[in-house]
Amino acid sequence: MKRLEKAVKIHAILDELYKNPPIPLVHKDPYTLLVSVLLSAQTTDKRVNMVTPGLFRRAPTPRKMVKLDVDEILGIIRTCGLAPGKARNIHALSRILLEEHGGKVPADMEKLEALPGVGHKTASVVMIQAFDRPAFPVDTHIHRLAARWGLSNGKNVEKTERDLKAVFPERSWAKLHLQIIYFGREHCPARGHDLAQCPICSWAATGKRIAEEAKKNSPRSRTRG
Repeated sequence: MKRLEKAVKIHAILDELYKNPPIPLVHKDPYTLLVSVLLSAQTTDKRVNMVTPGLFRRAPTPRKMVKLDVDEILGIIRTCGLAPGKARNIHALSRILLEEHGGKVPADMEKLEALPGVGHKTASVVMIQAFDRPAFPVDTHIHRLAARWGLSNGKNVEKTERDLKAVFPERSWAKLHLQIIYFGREHCPARGHDLAQCPICSWAATGKRIAEEAKKNSPRSRTRG
């Protein structure tokens, strides 16, 4: 089956499973979304949503955030992974938003990526979820599923992003990004996954891929590891 044919079938399955997938990070505007996505690196969305209410009660805007010391921010977000660096970046990007962007989050990929702690994936999420601008955020989870499904043979998320954009219509990217995330969490985990029983991997993955992952997940393989 060709990639485009796979993509059409996968899209239909995901639409059936997740008709209106919610944005998992709780936020009220582009700024709180930006901070929440930054916090989500190497941290679960659940953990971020436990931390941000306290942070945004103190500082829901860049102007109020810069009035906090970095150590105060750190004290609030400490349970998030990589918290010290994130606290510094949140403070620094808030200052830059005030000094260079009138206190507003810019609806521009290049300007977003220039902010401290904001990479391409974070910028893509903000562009598509806050500003409804075309983007296809690809994290390690979407990268993994795209490889399993044979939609990309990319060695990195940048190549995978290009491959996914090529087979899915632009109007679907915002919703599809979320659908794949939810599918990965509920049906297609990174470890201990039986591809032969998966609603998508069972027919989309190659026989070689299914055999390789089955061998990797076998009790003998796990014992040796």
